[in-house]
Amino acid sequence: MMPATSPPPSPRAERNGRLSAEDWAQAALDQIAEQGVAAVAVEPLARRLGVTKGSFYWHFPSRDALLVAALERWEKVEQEQVFGHLEAIADPRERLRALFELVAHEYKAHIIYSELLKALDHPAVQPVIGRVSERRLDYLTASFRQAGLGRLDAQNRARLAYAAYVGFLQLNLQLKQARLQHDEFEAYVDHMMATLIPSELPR
Repeated sequence: MMPATSPPPSPRAERNGRLSAEDWAQAALDQIAEQGVAAVAVEPLARRLGVTKGSFYWHFPSRDALLVAALERWEKVEQEQVFGHLEAIADPRERLRALFELVAHEYKAHIIYSELLKALDHPAVQPVIGRVSERRLDYLTASFRQAGLGRLDAQNRARLAYAAYVGFLQLNLQLKQARLQHDEFEAYVDHMMATLIPSELPR
């Protein structure tokens, strides 16, 4: 999931050497969220950041190297800020509820993921999506196992939960279906949790 976007660095920041590779990677992620993977390019990002192209080439040899760095940042932030945060919740059912709530309300993260799904034919995108999807499914499966489901049931429940997430993105972002009103969306999330999360731990 994505953190809040920091304000663009100023040209003075560039001169003082404070513009980092991470700034460029975050700007690339912002660009992906707004216009897709194909829109990641050096000149518009330099304008966005208020710097010259020379700042870019100080950190990256090419646009593809920047894209790889942006995807690695996206993957790392999700792993640290989502899964790392949830590990503090001992009850697996509460952990699943917290995961559902967190994912449901990270709209920008949905947009980035949806745009990456559109670009699965890109050689830099496919392995990242593959790793992220595998990690998400493994996490869901382990949580459902800890919540009392057997191995096969937990795997199937994890697949169903993940398919519901991806399918909802397809409907709302890629197929341009009208977004649900707040109360209707919250009721949908509650329904998903009630349907997928076991009601009690085994004795």
